[in-house]
Amino acid sequence: MHDVCAAAVDAATAAGAQYADARVVLKRNQFVATKNGHVERLSDSESEGIGVRVLVNGAWGFAADRRLCADGARDAALRACTFARAAPGKHSRQLAPITPVSGTHRTPVERDPFEVPLAEKVAQCLEADEAMAGREILVRQAMVRAQREHKLLLTSEGTEVEQELIECGAGIECAAARDGVFQMRSYPSAQIGSSCQSGWEYVEGLDLAGEAPRVAEQAAALVRADECPNGTTTLVLDADQVALQVHESVGHPTELDRVYGTEASYAGTSFLKPDDLGSLRYGSEQMNITADPTTPGGLGSFGFDDEGVSAERTPVVEAGLLTGFLTSRETAARIGAGNGGSMRADGWNRMPLVRMTNLHLEPGEGTLADLLADVDEGVYMETNRSWSIDDKRLNFQFGTQIAWEIKRGKLGRMLRDATYTGITPQFWGSLDAVAGRDSWRLYGLTNCGKGQPGQSAHVSHGAAPARFRGVQVGVRL
Repeated sequence: MHDVCAAAVDAATAAGAQYADARVVLKRNQFVATKNGHVERLSDSESEGIGVRVLVNGAWGFAADRRLCADGARDAALRACTFARAAPGKHSRQLAPITPVSGTHRTPVERDPFEVPLAEKVAQCLEADEAMAGREILVRQAMVRAQREHKLLLTSEGTEVEQELIECGAGIECAAARDGVFQMRSYPSAQIGSSCQSGWEYVEGLDLAGEAPRVAEQAAALVRADECPNGTTTLVLDADQVALQVHESVGHPTELDRVYGTEASYAGTSFLKPDDLGSLRYGSEQMNITADPTTPGGLGSFGFDDEGVSAERTPVVEAGLLTGFLTSRETAARIGAGNGGSMRADGWNRMPLVRMTNLHLEPGEGTLADLLADVDEGVYMETNRSWSIDDKRLNFQFGTQIAWEIKRGKLGRMLRDATYTGITPQFWGSLDAVAGRDSWRLYGLTNCGKGQPGQSAHVSHGAAPARFRGVQVGVRL
C-alpha cells in the first residue's frame, strides 16, 4: 500500500502538482436481511483501489484506479493533474497548515463481525422475524450488517496514516394494517436500524429477538390509535428523533462547503453565512452541539480524516451560540478558523468532501420522566417515520412512528401519524430541557447522502430526550 501511494504522489508532483495525496482503500461489506420468515438478501462484497487528489495552479483534480500497482497509481495521478489543468478560469486555493503526521488507528473489537458465520447471522434475523409474528402484522423484517475499511493515506507534505475501521449494526421493523390504516414500528431506529464502530458484541447487545414482541405489539396497537391532534403545544422527543433533528437542521447547515455554496446536492446549501460564526443565536442556552470524531463507537470516529488531520473534539454550538463549522483544510483557510478535520470520502473512487463526523447534542440533567413531569399538556414522539427540509435547511417537517399525549406530567393515550414542524433557529430556540447523561444514546446511520457523484457517509449522533415549548404538531401535508 505504501509503495503504491508513494508512486502516485511522486508522479503527481513530478507533473507539476503543488500538493498531492493518495489513498488506498480496501473495503468489505456484508449484509443479511430476512422478510416474513425467509432470507430476502445475503451479500458479501469487496472492493479495492486508489484515489489521487492534486492541486495544480490552484485547481483540484481527482482520479482513481482499481489497479493496486505502480502503473495504476501513476496513471491516476497523471489523469488527476490533467483534470486540474482543464478546469476553466483562474483558481486560487490555500490549505490550512497542519503538521505532517504518521500513525495508525484501529477500531477496538471483541469479536470480529466477519468471523461470525453467516448461518449464525441468518438465524439471528429469523429468530427476531418470528418473534414479531401476529394476526395484524403484515410485514416483518430483520437485518444485520458489517463493514471493514482498511486504508492508507500518503501526502506530498509527509503525512502517512493507516487506519482500519470496523463497524456492524442491526435492526428490525414490522408493519400492521386494519380498516385501511397502515402503521409501522422499528427498533433500534428507523429504516436501516443502527450501527456502531464495534465488534459483533454490539449486535448481540441490541437483543433483537427480545425487543421484537414489543415492536409488534406497538405496531398492532397503532392501527387502533387516534390521530395526533393539530395545535401548538409542548413537544418532547425521544433521543432517536433528536439525533435526526441534529443531523438535518444542525449537521448539514454547518458543513462549510454548503455555507460557501460550493456544495448543493441533496437538499442544498445552508441558511448560515460565514460571518455568523461567533454571533448567530442558533438556539436556547440549553443547546450545546459538539463534533467529536474521538467518540468511542461512533461511525464518524477515526484517528485521522481523509486529509490526514488528527481527530479532535470541536464545539459547534455553545449555549445556543454558533461557534464552529465542519471544515476542510481549504474551507478552514478561507474562513480563517480551524484546520479542517471533517473531510471524508466514500471509498477509493470518490474525492473527500466536508462531512459530519459524530455530531452530538450534549446531555443536560434528569431523565425522560423529569422532562414529562414539567408538562401539563403536550405530545411525546418516538422514532422517525418521515422527514422534509428545504434546501437552506431552514423550514422542516418531521413525522414519527408513534406518539403519546402528555397529561399532567404523565403519558396518556397512544397517538398515530404524529408530525411536527418548525424553522430551525426558532425551533432550537424553544429547547428548554435536555435529559442527562444516563439517558444519552449514540445512534449510527449509514445513508447520509451528499455530492455528485453521490456519496453515502456513515455518521453517528449522540442525544438524549429533549423538550421544546410552543411547537406546531399534527400538521398534514
